[in-house]
Amino acid sequence: MELRQDALEILKQTSRTFYIPISGLPQGLQEAVASAYLCMRAIDEIEDHPLLDNSVKAKLLRTISMKLQAAVDRSSLEDLSPALKSHPSPLPEVTWRIGEWAVLAPATIAPRIWDATAAMADRMAHWSETNWKIHTEADLDRYTFGVAGAVGLLLSDLWAWYDGTQTNRTHAIGFGRGLQAVNILRNHMEDRSRGVDFFPDGWNKDQMYAYARRNLFLADAYTQALPLGPALDFCKIPLTLAYATLDALAHGEEKLSRSAVMALLAQVSAGK
Repeated sequence: MELRQDALEILKQTSRTFYIPISGLPQGLQEAVASAYLCMRAIDEIEDHPLLDNSVKAKLLRTISMKLQAAVDRSSLEDLSPALKSHPSPLPEVTWRIGEWAVLAPATIAPRIWDATAAMADRMAHWSETNWKIHTEADLDRYTFGVAGAVGLLLSDLWAWYDGTQTNRTHAIGFGRGLQAVNILRNHMEDRSRGVDFFPDGWNKDQMYAYARRNLFLADAYTQALPLGPALDFCKIPLTLAYATLDALAHGEEKLSRSAVMALLAQVSAGK
């Protein structure tokens, strides 16, 4: 219980957007989704760390991946957090506590989260080493699958594990890709300031908007096919915010205001 409450507090500090839908999930599923989110946020913080060289990022990410791949039970991950906490370059708390997040999920689904996190860490290591060079739409598809589309597949597995909910896996990938494409648009100028451009060669914002909307169309299909229940309640929130963010960016706003986010969340909650 203490770890669960601690995880929710760290979740609130790192992402209020995802804290709200995760905190509303039923027991068991809540711990599983929180575990998945925090593990992936932990490695994402390494990928985006402003003070780490790309080679150091790749080494850290592969170390985490190998540790997760070698796990045989929950206790075998206990030494992962202390090792990261003592790293010479300060890492955020959500990162150095990844060992704790990895054992938060129920034992019957935790290994699936370890597998997904390990695979994502390996892919992030590759992209770090190549400085996120994206030249073609196929490159973009590989990146958005690697860091987000695969999360859609994991969520589908979590829904099926919890109550047998079945989903279209192609739509699940589109769900993740669509959310990531919106993030790419939102962070485009910031990314370019650090020498990273996720736009394929020759693409402008119009083409990235089209890419985002094409994948959000699949996300719509994914969400609309979900039965009434926790999976639907969860997915409606990030999808609603993604569309609103896309519209705000199209009208020249940098991001959704906090008041707009809270109004949308209230609207989605009222429509349950």
